[in-house]
Parts: sequence; C-alpha cells; structure tokens
Amino acid sequence: MERSARSFERTGRTLAFISVMAGIALAAAKIIVGLAANSTAVVSDGFETTADVLTSGIVFTGLWLASRPPDENHPYGHGRYETLAGLAVGAILLITGAAICWHSFVSMSAPGQVAAFALYPLFAAVIVKVALATLKFRFGRLISSTSLTADAWHDITDLLSTTVALVAVGLSVWDPEKFHKADHLGGILIGFIVIFVGLRLMRNTADQLTDIMPDEDLLEQIRSVALHVPGAAGIEKCFARRTGFQYHVDLHLEVNPDMTVRQSHEIASQVKEKIKKELDWVADVLVHVEPSPGHGREPQTAGGRGRRESGT
Repeated sequence: MERSARSFERTGRTLAFISVMAGIALAAAKIIVGLAANSTAVVSDGFETTADVLTSGIVFTGLWLASRPPDENHPYGHGRYETLAGLAVGAILLITGAAICWHSFVSMSAPGQVAAFALYPLFAAVIVKVALATLKFRFGRLISSTSLTADAWHDITDLLSTTVALVAVGLSVWDPEKFHKADHLGGILIGFIVIFVGLRLMRNTADQLTDIMPDEDLLEQIRSVALHVPGAAGIEKCFARRTGFQYHVDLHLEVNPDMTVRQSHEIASQVKEKIKKELDWVADVLVHVEPSPGHGREPQTAGGRGRRESGT
C-alpha cells in the first residue's frame, strides 16, 4: 500500500508537469492567435491558461514538498505544503478572473471584426483540457490530493471559459453587426467563471488549514475499526485533522479501569496499528486511554462528533 501511494504521488507530479508543458503551448497559441484575430475572448482565455500554467507549476512544487517524509521539525510530515499549494491556486484564479473582467470591459468599445481562425486554438484546448482534467480528478481522488484536484477544477474552469470563448467568437464571426459585442461579453463571462471557481477552491483549502473535522462517515470508520480490538470498551472522543494526503487522529479509548497500565497500553497499541493498517488514509493515531463509564463513573458527553459505543 505504501509503495502504491508513492507511485500515485509520482504520477500526480508527472501529470502536473505535463499540464505545465501543455498549458504553455495553449496559452501562447491563444494569445498570439487572439491578438492576430482581434478577439478579446480568445486573448482572455489565453490569460486564463497562462494562470493555469503558473498554478500547475505551484501544484507540482506542492506535491513534491508534500511527499517528503516527517523530520525533527515536521513530525506530522510536510502535507500542509500540498494544501498551501491548493490555496495558492485559488488565489491566483481570483486575481486572474478580476484581471480578465477588467480587460474585457475596457476593450468593449474597441473597433474591429473577429477573424474565423480565432476558433482553431480553442478547439485544440477543449481536447487537451478534457484529457488532463479527467486524469487529474482520477489520481487526485486516489492520493487524496487537494492541489491536484484543485488543478483539475482549474482545467474544468479553462474548459468552461474556452467553451464561452467558442460561443462568443462563433457569434461574432457569424453575424458581426448583430453580435459585435459578443466577443467582449464572452471575455467578461470568462472572468466571472474564474473568480467563482477561485473562491470555491480558497474556501475548501482554508477549511483544511483551520483543521475542519472530516465527514461523519470517516469518523465512523475509525470508531468501527477501533472497537473490533479485544478490550476496547468504547470511544469517548474521536478527532481527526488533515495534513496533506492523510489524516492524523486523536482517539479517546475507553477500557476497563481495573486493568494494569501495561494491559491498557497494549490495547491502545493494537488499536493504533489496526486503524493504520485498515485505513490507508490515516497517517497516525494518538490514543488516550480512559476508564470505561460502566465501571464506577458517570458517562461524559462525547466531544468532537464522538459518541459512546459498546465493543462488539
């Protein structure tokens, strides 16, 4: 499992690198052809793709840094670099979207007719972005990569913006007199799409940086695995926080208070190892041993979305 995870991480870095190379070619083609064809929408889409190149480079760096093992100064690993990369992608999208809107608005009154060859780089971009986004979503889920998934959403944004550009340019070419502003309005719409996705990604990554709890079904998986260890009487609390690709878990385990320290420690060690073995998305578990409420004390209110359970 560990070898497979490393292989997926290498694949993620390879995808990010390929995305950078493809983005450079597409951005150059869109901006050059857009200027030559007098198309604001194509040039705006080229600027969005330029931001895509920059963010793919950030994702590549974030994945490389996040894959480094824990050290003395980073006992929880370097996974937060990957989350920071996702946050940077969202911020760049936000800035890029605002710039695209402004450029399209101020050029609204610029004269000139859009040439039909402005459509060529847009068709090429659709094919490339569909392939890249599909692969990034797939491997982003496999390695639980925030930044790779964020980069996939950026590809979808680029695909949506390219589709808008296709429609805008197509209308301008088809009937220049009737749709003379379609090209500029298309550029403004592209900017709003980019801003929306940027805000969405920034919110998601900010949640991770502020240690938001995972979904209840993930916590339930942790409890279920822990309670299948002989001697585990219940779970008082269960906390988890994400650090890059995996979660670190704090678990308050209830055992018979009449046990010796050695016996309770052995049960806690078994719980830790079982969770790490069966749930590959858990990096480490810190187990706190508590006396079971059924042995001489009142039940306490469970915190951190935890709930009291009986062992099976």
